[in-house]
Amino acid sequence: MFGGKFHNTERDNHQKSMIEVAKWTLGLYRQQPQELAPPQFYYPMPAKPLNYHQPIATWINHSTYLISYHGVNILTDPIFADRCSPVRWLGPKRLHPPAIALEALPEIHFVLISHDHYDHLCRESVKRLMQRFPKITWIVPLGVAKIMRRWGVVKIKELKWWEHHHIEGVNFPLSMTITAVPSQHFSGRKMWHANNTLWCGYVVELKSVLSEPKQFYFVGDTGYNSIDFKRIGDRMGPMDLALIPIGTYMPTAFMETIHIGPEQAVNIHRDVRSKLSLGMHWQTFKLSSEPIRQPPFDLYRAMRHNQLDPLAFLAVEPGVKVNW
Repeated sequence: MFGGKFHNTERDNHQKSMIEVAKWTLGLYRQQPQELAPPQFYYPMPAKPLNYHQPIATWINHSTYLISYHGVNILTDPIFADRCSPVRWLGPKRLHPPAIALEALPEIHFVLISHDHYDHLCRESVKRLMQRFPKITWIVPLGVAKIMRRWGVVKIKELKWWEHHHIEGVNFPLSMTITAVPSQHFSGRKMWHANNTLWCGYVVELKSVLSEPKQFYFVGDTGYNSIDFKRIGDRMGPMDLALIPIGTYMPTAFMETIHIGPEQAVNIHRDVRSKLSLGMHWQTFKLSSEPIRQPPFDLYRAMRHNQLDPLAFLAVEPGVKVNW
């Protein structure tokens, strides 16, 4: 941090000006997909039966995943509200219901928050989760705890990049080490609060006496650069699982510094040496110009172009459970 603001490692803070937003809204950043996704395209899926003795990842919507292992349940960037907006009556409206209703969730023990934007830190969802599961531990980037304490959240751990938080299982047979890692993005729930709080991803190491150690990487929201993800891979890889954004990437000239598309998602998959990656940040809210069903097709093309097995990076549908 300098000048009272947080900054990116390489391609620095890219909150868009009102002029740029207006140009995008008026269609002046025009771009079409290189190849439009066929209407009948669905991403190929492995034909393996689900093993409930292995860790399971379930995509609920947007960047919300449920990670379950040995009775421990972790949520990422939970959003269950109808809109990702400061008000309930305006702003991007969801295109499908959450694959698991908040009322149907199993007991949630930990929640990872990547940054303070409305589609990742949802006040309504936080308050409803706290009502159901008051013992949740919330893991957040620097500066975000102040926001959440105003909502009545107490059990919060703030982390800066490369800082660890270790949790020794007492009521569950797991120990965990959660490390905040860099992403390339920005923050601010109001324009005049831009970059007052940090943004990050997380690497979560899970150790149990009942099975082999596992670790997953929740990328959060990010653009791509040549430093951060290779460094994460070098320091902490390989990853057993990576949860990587694949949507909100067109028009590229407007989005590329703050959001990745499928091609850059594949770069991250390779940089961190992920054994299995799952897509997120698409289909739930219309936040960019690419057709809503385009990301899985572009991901499939990117994996093929890089001579990688598409089954190593899946674009799952909401509600699908995957072992990792």
